Amino acid sequence: MSSTEEPWPGDWNRASLGLCALQALKDGPTYGYAIITALEAAGLGTFKGGTLYPLLARFETAGWVSVEWRPGESGPGRKYFSLTPAGLDELARQRRQWLAFTTSTTAFLAIPTDRGVS
Repeated sequence: MSSTEEPWPGDWNRASLGLCALQALKDGPTYGYAIITALEAAGLGTFKGGTLYPLLARFETAGWVSVEWRPGESGPGRKYFSLTPAGLDELARQRRQWLAFTTSTTAFLAIPTDRGVS
């Protein structure tokens, strides 16, 4: 999303954050700030660590991610998050659900109405 576009509604971001965070972990271990940067680069909006880190903690509790502490080379260490096999399965499940949901939503929104909404 460019800086001239209207930001996505917050509830849309909250609804998609879990799925998008899992997707951001698909290519291998990464840390929270890199996930936030990837989401922003994809045009999904701005996220704060205070929103992402509790979500990642819930994913760890669910067994979808593993966490590894790595010392920093020239600064503080970082927690790296990786998808587990269960996390990969969950990503696939949520992607199927999301695609079905957005297909249904798009079809519904494309239905012409007599109320002047376009």
